[in-house]
Amino acid sequence: MRLQGKVAIVTGGASGFGAGIARKFVAEGARVMIADLNIDMANELAAELGDAVQTIQTNVANDADVAAMVQSTIDAFGQIDILINNAGVTHLPAPMEDVTEDDFDKVFAVNCKSVYLTTKYIVPLMKAQGAGAILNVASTAGVSPRPRLNWYNASKGWMNNATKGMAVELAPAGVRVNALNPVAGDTPLLKSFMGEDTPQMRAKFLSTIPLGRFSTPEDMGNAACYLCSDEASMITGVCMEVDGGRCI
Repeated sequence: MRLQGKVAIVTGGASGFGAGIARKFVAEGARVMIADLNIDMANELAAELGDAVQTIQTNVANDADVAAMVQSTIDAFGQIDILINNAGVTHLPAPMEDVTEDDFDKVFAVNCKSVYLTTKYIVPLMKAQGAGAILNVASTAGVSPRPRLNWYNASKGWMNNATKGMAVELAPAGVRVNALNPVAGDTPLLKSFMGEDTPQMRAKFLSTIPLGRFSTPEDMGNAACYLCSDEASMITGVCMEVDGGRCI
């Protein structure tokens, strides 16, 4: 019960890595607000996990939605100790000059602007209580970029850099900020990364991962639990690769 008494927000928490983090956090004693555009899927997960979970439909790139997410969490649980910036999107694999402006804008709104907005509303609360943990879910794409995913790569590189800057600035206030860099997982985004989900494409993708498998929601939940627990009280500004060795 390493997160006993803690309250966490998990954006994009209804499926994939976010759901794995939510499950692990509840198992470790946390109460969790799952914020996701897909409210039906969020409610299904909440029904599975029980009374420790609340849900809210949230567009993390929208100021009013993020403000409502924060207020709803305070109303439901009375505090916010942990923020998981997990919501993310990608554009389909394409030459960088062929990605549409709309796709570019969406990637940076969901992957980058969302971190600005959650920070805007949650950091003042964490500063006031003198403690907090923020975890940004980036990607190995931000560490070792893959071809044809250029603007997605760039958005995740932004997130890693933002993590370090946030960590330095917020450390005196007692707020820790870290990131996770997973390799692709067998989640709803996998097909988008590969362009097509075929046995041949999976084999090609897996050949770049020394441990020979994708990241799982459980892998992410375990790493997130550690970084957001008091066991990691001396760790801030770390961008941890959960990638089976891909970035070596």
